[in-house]
Amino acid sequence: MTREECLELYKKGPEAVFQAFQALEARIKALEDRLAQNSHNSSKPPSTDGYQKPSPKSLRQPSEKEPGGQKGHPGHTLEKVSNPHHTEVHPVLECEVCHRDLRNVRASGCESRQVFDLPMAKIEVTEHQAETKTCPNCGHLNTAAFPEGVDQPVQYGPRIKAHSVYLNQYQLVPYERLHEYYRDVYEHPVSPGTLFQFNQSCFETLEPVDAAIKEGVAKAPVAHFDETGIRIAGERQWLHLASTPTLTYYAPHAKRGQEAMEAIGILPRFRGTAIHDHWSPYFTYPCGHGLCNAHHLRELTYIEERFEQPWAQEMKALLVDAHRKVQETKKTAGELPPEDLGRVEQSYSEIVQRGWDANPTLPTTDLTPKRGRKKQSKPQNLLQRLSERRGETLAFMHDFSVPFDNNQGERDIRMMKVQQKISGCFRSQQGANIYCRIRGYISSLAKQGMSVLEGLKSVFAGRPTVPALDTS
Repeated sequence: MTREECLELYKKGPEAVFQAFQALEARIKALEDRLAQNSHNSSKPPSTDGYQKPSPKSLRQPSEKEPGGQKGHPGHTLEKVSNPHHTEVHPVLECEVCHRDLRNVRASGCESRQVFDLPMAKIEVTEHQAETKTCPNCGHLNTAAFPEGVDQPVQYGPRIKAHSVYLNQYQLVPYERLHEYYRDVYEHPVSPGTLFQFNQSCFETLEPVDAAIKEGVAKAPVAHFDETGIRIAGERQWLHLASTPTLTYYAPHAKRGQEAMEAIGILPRFRGTAIHDHWSPYFTYPCGHGLCNAHHLRELTYIEERFEQPWAQEMKALLVDAHRKVQETKKTAGELPPEDLGRVEQSYSEIVQRGWDANPTLPTTDLTPKRGRKKQSKPQNLLQRLSERRGETLAFMHDFSVPFDNNQGERDIRMMKVQQKISGCFRSQQGANIYCRIRGYISSLAKQGMSVLEGLKSVFAGRPTVPALDTS
């Protein structure tokens, strides 16, 4: 505020000065609150922490296990094979002492060592020749049929196509670097345009599989939902995720909210329990809801550190303890005893009330009424959610099929952020569509313990592997 502005404000009287002071004080507090947020007490990613990394404060409980491999854990030591691919004999030519020629002396034994290495990489070319024969009886010219998939005079086979899609879409090797890889390793540079055509072909073939995965998620009893920002052709869009422990479905859309959810078409007909953060558009759908308590624990950590309010630490301990009880009870029973449920519910209500006591709604001193919802502090916002959404927050206690958090969804969406860090953005909408469909297929295969590379080979063989869709 300049000197002239201060003088002008002073002329308006004490009330104007007081309101300006309040506004500046609120702005300073908001900036300090923002600076106090980091990756362990908010939803900010670790990449935003900068060089001032927060001290590690894991929400996981300490384990009694010793560091390193546990007793009985299977090892992966390199061991000799009984049938090596190649054998090289190194003869004894002369005596080390007297230097007599021993080339004609039979060996009495040998010592063996095995070297594991990659074979020489090269592109193999198979020429298919279809015979033509003239029938001596009727004179008809007969031509043999080429194998299925051999359609062009010169073309790439399914293995190199699957290998390329695997490296580009799964291992996130960009087109130019993949072009260099084929040039350096195989001495056969595959152009970036050809690599894109491999992805396009895979995308088209996977259309019915993609629809089946989408249907499997829509019919699941429990599904995870999340969204994250992406850049497509230089513009901000959103990647939407719907997944289960065995299936993954991605969809890009220009909008983040209900318009996108309607266009994607899963939530409008989903009747299971949707696990998500507390974003309001999710609650417009009449399915069951479970809130991510990992988000709550981070927000409670922030309130505990920034505002030093004991109720936040108490609520953290209650949620973590309730989760521990559920995990222990799952081993022997399908539900918590009623007395445990009642105890947690009672403690939950008491802690929320102590939170409201520490954060009362104060009357405003602003003489100018403002439209819309009154701005609240971060503790008040969280308390309101915990009050209004208690059933969704504690859903994991009442139904053991409902997870404690949305970590499944966050894990499924994490590779999109890695892809964005590598490439920056998608150059075209089609590139984003290709990535989402292929990546959803790859993720579903990996979740079900199936070989990703073999699954991609099946796509280019014209018989794509369909992941198991029964998620009951």
